[in-house]
Amino acid sequence: MKDSLLETIKVQTVKEDKTFGIINVEPLPQGHGVTLGNSLRRVLLTSLPGWAVTSAKIAGIAHEFSTIKGVKEDLVEITLNLKKIRLKADSEKPIKLKLEVKGPKEVTAKEIKVPQGVEIVNPDLVIAHLSDAKTKLEIELTAQKGVGYENVSSRKSLGIGVIPLDALYSPVRKINYKVESTRLGGIINLDKLTLEIETDGTILPSEALKEGAKNLTDYFSILVSPPKIRKRKVKEPKAKLDLAAPIEELELSTRITNALRSFGVENVGDLLKTPKVKLLSVKNLGAKSLSDIEEALKEKGLEKVKIV
Repeated sequence: MKDSLLETIKVQTVKEDKTFGIINVEPLPQGHGVTLGNSLRRVLLTSLPGWAVTSAKIAGIAHEFSTIKGVKEDLVEITLNLKKIRLKADSEKPIKLKLEVKGPKEVTAKEIKVPQGVEIVNPDLVIAHLSDAKTKLEIELTAQKGVGYENVSSRKSLGIGVIPLDALYSPVRKINYKVESTRLGGIINLDKLTLEIETDGTILPSEALKEGAKNLTDYFSILVSPPKIRKRKVKEPKAKLDLAAPIEELELSTRITNALRSFGVENVGDLLKTPKVKLLSVKNLGAKSLSDIEEALKEKGLEKVKIV
């Protein structure tokens, strides 16, 4: 029955605009409406990425309790308004925004200059009111991409004159769901899940639902097919030769071994104590022979010990 029911489930968008949507999912097995509704609600509110203004630097202002002559709002009000700016961007990195205006005028978010690929979706948001022509308002904003909510206390100091802002990244503002009984032919006691999703306008409600469902699917798929953990290959340490080991243990050519023995080099310790200059003076030993000796020492785990 489960497989046949899966084939009949329909996702219907009853109503949708830029910020609000009503979506039905039916028919579901009894109990699955609450299971899906609750899971989706949590994920949509906490796990979808979004953009937020995270700091502001206002010309002539040192901290958030200052006042600006000729501006109706105090700085606390202005920063509260700045936090309401909603935007979307192609970038993954922090972006800089600039606001430069002269009075008298009502300053809205549409006055903000943004880089290419960035869009402010609530341009009519009022930021401040400038009372006269002498009043200027210059603000440099930083916006970042993130997930959930970030308090200013979790961020490092940004420097003198930079005011950090609480950041609500989540593009989903509110989500409600309800579960009603439905039927499919002669099958009764099935669930109908209705989702009401409100976003900030940076993403359509139906797209938010898809992203939330994908987020859940990614995690549930791990339970079905856990990722394989690659075992790290541990290199076996090379056995090091004892310094008292005879030079034959180095497995050098007969010519080199005989030449060393004729010079009085009986073991590895003798070899390491013999300067290169003296080894090069030995009959039948040259630069190539010396290179072979050093390579043999390396093969036997003595690469860090060099002939002086």
